[in-house]
Amino acid sequence: MLDRVEQIELAGRSTRPASLLEALRERTKALHVTAERTGVVAELLRGRGTVAAYALLLRNLLPVYDALEAELLRHERTPVVGLIVRPELHRSAAIKADLARLNASSLPLLPQTIAYVGAIREAGAGSGHPLLAHAYTRYLGDLSGGQIIKKILARSLELPPEALSFYEFPEIADIPRFKDDYRDALEQAGAAMDEHDVVVEEAATAFQLNITLSQALLVAAGLGG
Repeated sequence: MLDRVEQIELAGRSTRPASLLEALRERTKALHVTAERTGVVAELLRGRGTVAAYALLLRNLLPVYDALEAELLRHERTPVVGLIVRPELHRSAAIKADLARLNASSLPLLPQTIAYVGAIREAGAGSGHPLLAHAYTRYLGDLSGGQIIKKILARSLELPPEALSFYEFPEIADIPRFKDDYRDALEQAGAAMDEHDVVVEEAATAFQLNITLSQALLVAAGLGG
């Protein structure tokens, strides 16, 4: 017969997810589908976007990546967040290069972008562990679906490679292997912390922020009607 302490310990172990990645995937599965089927991202994926819409998307993603990368670097020496800090993933410089190539650096920022940036900065407060959710959402998406978007944009918008550096990772020789390594790092980070529920819910928030921004960009780019 288990004593009370043993019962509590077992209950704690049973409620802790065996895999942070599995919990993240399960929580965001439906949101992932929604993100692909709505907003300006959906139009780009269907080959119905415009260069102006793509440029506006980049302009509004720039402060998001600026904030995420600054917060990650601020925590790079910590035992949890430090495990997933990979400068070769950083997208800010690539986005700036693309915007310069498209002559689009002066496009407006939407209120939804400002809200997204605020959420990232809030995630970086304290331990910074919720940043794992934002890194998971953005970077694994860039390495996976982003590669598909790059091919569609090159074909449908006739964009040259110099305008698609956002989707290029010159410091990563083997993207599939890197993705496996990055997933392993996320799992290690999950094993080193206790705030699994917070991180998983932050991932849902990150997806919703992306969806809201994408929908707003669709309207701002004149593709909403």
